[in-house]
Amino acid sequence: MTSRDLKGLFKARKILASGELRYYCYAWRGGPLLADSSGNAIQPDDPALPAAFEAAHEQRRNPQSNDLAMLIRQFRQSSDFRTKSQSSRVNYDRYLDDIWRRFGPLSTEELQRPSTRGKFKEWRDGLADKPRAADYAWSTLARVLSCAKDRGLLTVNICERGGRLYRADRADKVWSKGNIATFSALAPTYMRVAMLMGLWTGQRQGDLLRATWAEYDGMRLKVKQSKTGARVIVPVGKPLREALALLPRVKGQILRNSRGEPWTTAGFQTSWRKACEAVGITGLTFHDLRGTAVTRMALAGCTAAEIAAITGHSMRDVHEILDAHYLGGKVELAERAIAKLEAAEDLVDE
Repeated sequence: MTSRDLKGLFKARKILASGELRYYCYAWRGGPLLADSSGNAIQPDDPALPAAFEAAHEQRRNPQSNDLAMLIRQFRQSSDFRTKSQSSRVNYDRYLDDIWRRFGPLSTEELQRPSTRGKFKEWRDGLADKPRAADYAWSTLARVLSCAKDRGLLTVNICERGGRLYRADRADKVWSKGNIATFSALAPTYMRVAMLMGLWTGQRQGDLLRATWAEYDGMRLKVKQSKTGARVIVPVGKPLREALALLPRVKGQILRNSRGEPWTTAGFQTSWRKACEAVGITGLTFHDLRGTAVTRMALAGCTAAEIAAITGHSMRDVHEILDAHYLGGKVELAERAIAKLEAAEDLVDE
């Protein structure tokens, strides 16, 4: 039996950074990923695929009415899941499939026992070598249980306040003037424009890749942020305006690859990484441009409210970025403060 004989099988493919073509087979569209015991996606030509496919459909035909697998299915059908951005849903799906395989048979009664929290903690500890992934997996499980509690299916959420393993240190993750100048001088034009978009708008990568010419009137860019749903109108600074004026104004997305086609997320991320490596920039990501934009505006004297109006952050988030993550910018602010103090002291001495 081949994958073509499995009615309803849904396949998605992805080209990895290595150039390898990888398939992801799902029991049905929106159904669980078919994976082996190690969590690796079963490929279409793998003899194990039919058995995994049948097992998933058997679970679908005869679902338990009081287990975690049922709660996961309900979560996927809920507004809690469906209103998320596409990228968020993809990330959730990856961890939901793993949770479904490992803990799907747990009854709702077991899901309310403190001892089960211990089992979940052991599972997260097993992912501790990748703390960010471990935190995301835990928060995904917590979100499923929160959804169930909100709908009266559970009385407690044993995954509340689970703590975090990952602590981001963005102290050195600001694009310096030198980094910006180097990338501008050496990177291909289509990547340089992407960098300027991030630097001068402070928007997320996904939102910028979706931005169209119809949303840009030559002075302002209208952005609906996929993560929050917030609508932001960003006045476009002169360097970005000049760069955009040189691009062909075709229908659809502004940012395009070397072939003039709209970017896919994976394609952009791979090309961005290669462009940075080619010009000798390491340890910085496209997302760091968002924080760099906040820092640059603060150094220019913008208030938190002014910054938030552009980036779409809450004012609390703006303060957290400046206070906790982007310490390089704080050093420059501190130097300016001392310079002002020195100038004041000089005036007194006179």
